[in-house]
Amino acid sequence: MNEINKEDWTTEILPRTRLLDINFKELWQYRDLCSLFVKRNIITQYKQTILGPLWFFVQPILTTIMYMVVFGGIAGIPTDGIPQPLFYLAGISLWQYFSTSLNGTSNTFVNNAGIFGKVYFPRLVAPLSTVISNLVRFFIQFLLFLLVYACYQLFTDVHIATNWYALLFPVLVIMVAGLSLGFGILFSSLTTKYRDLQQLLSFFVQLWMYATPVIYPLSTITNSKILFAMQLNPLTGIFEAFKYGLLGVGQFSWGMLAYSFGFMVVLLFVGIVIFNRVQRSFMDTV
Repeated sequence: MNEINKEDWTTEILPRTRLLDINFKELWQYRDLCSLFVKRNIITQYKQTILGPLWFFVQPILTTIMYMVVFGGIAGIPTDGIPQPLFYLAGISLWQYFSTSLNGTSNTFVNNAGIFGKVYFPRLVAPLSTVISNLVRFFIQFLLFLLVYACYQLFTDVHIATNWYALLFPVLVIMVAGLSLGFGILFSSLTTKYRDLQQLLSFFVQLWMYATPVIYPLSTITNSKILFAMQLNPLTGIFEAFKYGLLGVGQFSWGMLAYSFGFMVVLLFVGIVIFNRVQRSFMDTV
């Protein structure tokens, strides 16, 4: 009789009372849902457009041309001897991955309020899927950079000193992903209550690009105070290492990379803790 009445529970819901009570194992259990969100983000982005996935190539090409005219032509900003298309494409591909991931994850609670209010799943799945789906876009745009790189190597006399530091490429991309995820979930936790922060973030991201060596080399900064302020930017060391490995120009520093990595770890920890706390009551304010 006891065996008949015995029930086996597949899901157990327990109260969370601790600030650091984060179930990372549950994230792995919902990996299939994460992959569905990734497919949704990629397909719906250009679903009803004329060019479709070609926008992945059109956007960086048009942006590169604009930078060549404005910053390379009118402003006359040097690119350390590297052809302008290569220099700008290297910075644009990495920066667009960071900015799109940051803007996407910062809207996590607002954009997914309808789903969050009906179905339970680990809320971190949503921002993680945004970062992963933008990673697919980044690799497509990076392929464009490799094609231009191959053309310069095969058909011109331009010497590009690619070196062994290029092997850090996966680490640098992971660091950019971690920073965008950390900042994104931190802002998403704040925008549930203060919606105007989203407008401020969009403006801040635009200014942030000019404080990062995306369209200019760090060697052009001669003012020591401005240079120090730029080195406090966690993206500076990553972008300089990225260009140094692939193009052989820039200021590579293990110290700056260590600072960027440490900043990423602390930011992710703080962001996840605050995100975990806000998700419990966000439906009351969103």
